[in-house]
Amino acid sequence: MSENLTKAQELGVLDIKKLLFQYALPAIIAMTASSLYNMVDSIFIGQGVGALAISGLAVTFPLINLTTAFGTLVGVGAASLTSILLGQKNYRMASRVLGNVMTMNVTLGVGIGVIALLFLDPILCFFGASEQTIGYARDYMIVILLGNVFTHLYFGLNAMLRAAGHPRRAMRATILTVCLNAVLDPIFIFVLDWGIQGAAIATVLAQVVSLVWQLRIFSDRSELLHFDKGVFCMDVDIAKRSLSIGLAPFLMNTASCFVVLFINQQLKHFGGDLAIGAYGIVNRVVFLFVMIVMGFTQGMQPIAGYNYGARMYDRVMKVLKYTIICGTAVMTAGFLLSQLCPRIIVSAFTKDVELIRLATEGFKITMLVAPVVGAQIVISNFFQSIGLVGRSIFMSLSRQLLFLLPCLAILPLFFGQNGVWYSLPVSDFIAAIVAFVLLMQVIRKFRREMAAQKQEKETTNNLQTR
Repeated sequence: MSENLTKAQELGVLDIKKLLFQYALPAIIAMTASSLYNMVDSIFIGQGVGALAISGLAVTFPLINLTTAFGTLVGVGAASLTSILLGQKNYRMASRVLGNVMTMNVTLGVGIGVIALLFLDPILCFFGASEQTIGYARDYMIVILLGNVFTHLYFGLNAMLRAAGHPRRAMRATILTVCLNAVLDPIFIFVLDWGIQGAAIATVLAQVVSLVWQLRIFSDRSELLHFDKGVFCMDVDIAKRSLSIGLAPFLMNTASCFVVLFINQQLKHFGGDLAIGAYGIVNRVVFLFVMIVMGFTQGMQPIAGYNYGARMYDRVMKVLKYTIICGTAVMTAGFLLSQLCPRIIVSAFTKDVELIRLATEGFKITMLVAPVVGAQIVISNFFQSIGLVGRSIFMSLSRQLLFLLPCLAILPLFFGQNGVWYSLPVSDFIAAIVAFVLLMQVIRKFRREMAAQKQEKETTNNLQTR
């Protein structure tokens, strides 16, 4: 127990750069592995099933985003709340948050899976499936939805592992999942000839294995956060607090669901099924760079949350600064690759010449303002980490709804299919400007708090010397 207490308390003592990389590196490896996890599915499906199967897989993205949104509503919010509670040294309440993560994820995972299965075909058609692609999309989503509760628990407990001071264990859980998926995919798709359904089965089985390991960790009573009697009872106050913090990523994912729906509809109208498949490929590749940035933000989250809870604002500002620099560097690397060798990257997913052409062009356009996107992602997650829910929600919704949707409605009227692609960098650039404006307001508040703390300390010292 004392060792785990020390790990949590290190967040307020050790050098910020050292802490950021100590926590971010495992998260980056985990998030990169998670992104590769999705890419592996797409590559094996594209090479082993066909170009239309990739389009069918792309149609499932909005529904997957929607189910993921409910998972982040619980997991991400609870992890941020746990970090703040650890900073306040409220360890008993943090353990109760862990128990509520389990209860809420089981409830939501089962409920959402059942509802989506009952209305699966209408949902997929609404998200852009055609007669040629709905069979692939249906086969994939049936398996994914049957395992939805395991997916929710797996992601939720991984977030809690990071919040509890075990980023390396969270990384190992993700890597285990990716490796299992990479091994099972070719077996199920090529050897057993299960097609796109085989990829879905591999995904769920890999998550179940990692979930068993996570449950074993949190069942260890020597851990700072562990399962105990009474922690599984739903606590209304904990639920409200964690869900309010998780509301920002939930709304972001929900908005993303409907944005991807609109993108699919516009691409289907102006380009057809292969255009949707091209977006599916581009989305997977861009997702890789975004996930690396998210790895940095996940490393930042417990550090920022702990120090904010402890009112050490100078350390909060330092970890934010370093994370913005790292996020910008990652997305700049993505921009350079998208402009210098896009065809090589896209060709890994398919042999179809037309699909390669569409995805290459879309990839280059999508990444035009990528360098500023890194900072925007960091700032949005920073607000969430310190419990500034309103700002995080506004940033999440403004990029998706206020900026992107109008662009998607207007630009294709003038530029056709390319107008859909151009909508992405235009909205990203506007969202980045808004993010910096909101951040400056928060930084000014921190500086006032720091000045007040300094004045209070000086006053106390003067009284003591008298």
